[in-house]
Amino acid sequence: MTSLLELYVKLVGLVLLGFFLGRKLPATVPTRLGHFLFWVGVPLSIVAFLYQTDLSGQIWIAPAIAYLAIFLGALLAWMGIKWQALFTKNYLQQPTQGSFLLAAMVGNTGYLGYPVTLAIVGTQYFAWALFYDLLGTTLGAYGLGVALAARFSGSVHDIKHITKAIIINPALWSFGFGLILRQVAIPTPVEFYLDKFAWTTVALSLLLIGMRLSKLNSWHSLPQVGISLGIKMLLVPLILGFTLPFFGLTGQAALVIVLQMAMPPAFATLVLAETFNLDRDLAVTAVAVGSIVLLFTLPLWLWLFSVG
Repeated sequence: MTSLLELYVKLVGLVLLGFFLGRKLPATVPTRLGHFLFWVGVPLSIVAFLYQTDLSGQIWIAPAIAYLAIFLGALLAWMGIKWQALFTKNYLQQPTQGSFLLAAMVGNTGYLGYPVTLAIVGTQYFAWALFYDLLGTTLGAYGLGVALAARFSGSVHDIKHITKAIIINPALWSFGFGLILRQVAIPTPVEFYLDKFAWTTVALSLLLIGMRLSKLNSWHSLPQVGISLGIKMLLVPLILGFTLPFFGLTGQAALVIVLQMAMPPAFATLVLAETFNLDRDLAVTAVAVGSIVLLFTLPLWLWLFSVG
């Protein structure tokens, strides 16, 4: 477990470096880095961390809580839409409603959730973050998220394409391979270099976040973004976080789940907004502002749910 100051130096330092590089390097660099991490880096790091992770306990409850967080975020966001229409006469257009819902539902539990979890809790409880992300957030984003995006865009094209993308997602395949590999004793040098590669992938993931943020130039829709981030990063973690003991989750495992619930909106929000012609400005602003807000909300979750 690392100190909060050390965590911020690593997170902010690497993201800022990525932001600077994103402004200076050709636009193809973050694209290629993203492809490398998607097809090689993240899958291999999942195998490496999964090999040394404790899978005992109620770990399969992590995806279930992820679905609860997604549905609760959607419910609160829908109530927020109705409240604005009823009391402020602010009637959001269908595409804006779609982006508003997605931003309150799906978090960046992979590229950002993994490094935060590993830095704060370590590899022992990493499987909780992994199960939450792969079997919860990923399936929720490209399952319910796609259904909502299609509903608010009025189109159903590309659903088969996105379904195919889920099936061939290398992270899900590496998750299964990692579970199998745990039954095999791999040579110590191989394990050593696999571990180093995994931590290098974590650093590259943070650089990529900075690079992508450097390309986000829209800061519109701040009032709507503020509401959606309040739901995604405060209300949902608070409500569900204090119910975790009823699921038998306490200590570090509960902290990991809370941290995953409290992550800012995922880049998948932007992907779906672009694919289904939703409100791209709202999605872009939510991703950018949420990444900054995380720096201020992390101490709250550590104060409320750390076990010392």
